Amino acid sequence: MVWMDWVSLFIRWFHVIAGVAWIGASFYFIWLDNNLQAPPDWKKDKGIKGDLWAVHGGGFYEVAKYQYGPEKMPETLHWFKWEAYTTWISGFSLLILVYYFGASAFLIDPNVMELTETQAILMGLGLIFGGMLIYEVACRSPLAKNPLVFAVFLLLLLTLTAWLATQWFSGRGAYIHVGALIGTIMVANVFLQIMPSQRAMVDAVKNKQAVDPSWGEKAKLRSVHNNYLTLPILFIMISNHYPMTYLHQHNWLVLIALCVVSAWIRHFFNLKHLGVVKPSILISGAVAMLAIAIWVSAPNMLTTQVNNTDEAKQETALVTQQQVKEVLNKHCLSCHSTNPTDEMFPSPPLGLVMDDWKDVENKLSVIYQRVFVTRDMPFLNKTKMTDAERQLVADWYLQNLN
Repeated sequence: MVWMDWVSLFIRWFHVIAGVAWIGASFYFIWLDNNLQAPPDWKKDKGIKGDLWAVHGGGFYEVAKYQYGPEKMPETLHWFKWEAYTTWISGFSLLILVYYFGASAFLIDPNVMELTETQAILMGLGLIFGGMLIYEVACRSPLAKNPLVFAVFLLLLLTLTAWLATQWFSGRGAYIHVGALIGTIMVANVFLQIMPSQRAMVDAVKNKQAVDPSWGEKAKLRSVHNNYLTLPILFIMISNHYPMTYLHQHNWLVLIALCVVSAWIRHFFNLKHLGVVKPSILISGAVAMLAIAIWVSAPNMLTTQVNNTDEAKQETALVTQQQVKEVLNKHCLSCHSTNPTDEMFPSPPLGLVMDDWKDVENKLSVIYQRVFVTRDMPFLNKTKMTDAERQLVADWYLQNLN
C-alpha cells in the first residue's frame, strides 16, 4: 500500500537523523575526552580534571571536565540520551514495519528454513533480547575488567548471533537482526548504565555527598563499547543495498569480517585523539577490506572471465530477444513495471521498469548483475527463476557486449 511506503519513508528518515545525532555525539565526546589536557593548578584546585580550547563557527570554546563534580550544580545541565532512545525506537519501529509485518517477503527464506511468520518473529526477538541479556550479564561480571578478553567475548557473541541468524532468516533479515542486537546493546548501555551512573553523580553533587568514582568509570566503559560499535552498525544500516555481502555463501563470516575491520579502523582514530598515530592500523585495515572484497567477489569475477570469451560468445549466439523477454516477463515484470501487480511493491523497486524493450536494453548490466552475479533478483526468488533461465540472461548479456 502507498501509505505504508510513506510511513516507512518518514520513520527511516527520522531514524537516520536520530542516528546521525547519536553517533555524532559519541564521536565528539570520545574525541573530547581523549584530547583533554592537564589544567593549571588553579583549575585543579576547583576539581577540574582536564580542559581544552577549540575554535569553531567563528568563535572560541573552552571545555572543562571535572574529576567528580562541580562545587555547585549549575541551573542548566545538558543531558545526551534522547539521541540514543529515538534512534532505537525508530529503528525498532522499522524492524517491525518492514521485517515483521512483511516477514513472508523480507525475513523468511524457504531456501534457508521453513518458518511461519510467528516463528520467525519470535526467533528474531529472542536473538535480539537474548543477546543483549548475555552482554549485560558479561558487563557486570569480572570479564569486563579485562578489555582484550571482553573484546574477544563480544566478538564470539556477535559471531554466534550472525551464524544463527543466517541459518534462520534471509540474508537481509539476518544482517538486520545482528544490527538490531548491536543497536539494542548500545541503547541498553545508555539506559541501564550510563544514565543511572550520571543521575547518581548529579544527586551526589546536589546533596553535597561524595561521588563514587566507579559511577564514572562504568559509564565511560559503556561509552567506549558504543563507540567501537558505531562503524559496524553503520555498515549494517546500508548493507541491504549490497547483496554480494548478505547473499554470499558465508554471509555470516563476511559480516563479522567487515565489523571487525571497521572497529579496527575506529581504533586508529581513538588512538589518534590520544596523540598516538599508528598508520599501520589504517594500512592493515585497508588491506583487510581489499582482501574481503576479493574474497567475496572472486567466484563471480572468475565466472564472468570464463564466460566472457570469444568461444563463449559464439556458443551463446542463438539466444534471442524473445527468449529473454519471456524470462523477464515471467519473473520480473510483476514488480518492475509502471503498475506492479506484486502486492509488496506498489511502485517499481529502484524505479526500474521493463515495460518497454528499450528500458531493458538501457539496464543490461544491472539486470545481468542482479540476476546472474549476485542472484538476489527476483526478490527471494519468489517467482522461482531457474538456473537455466539465469544462464540464458547471462548469455544474452555477454553476446551483447561490444
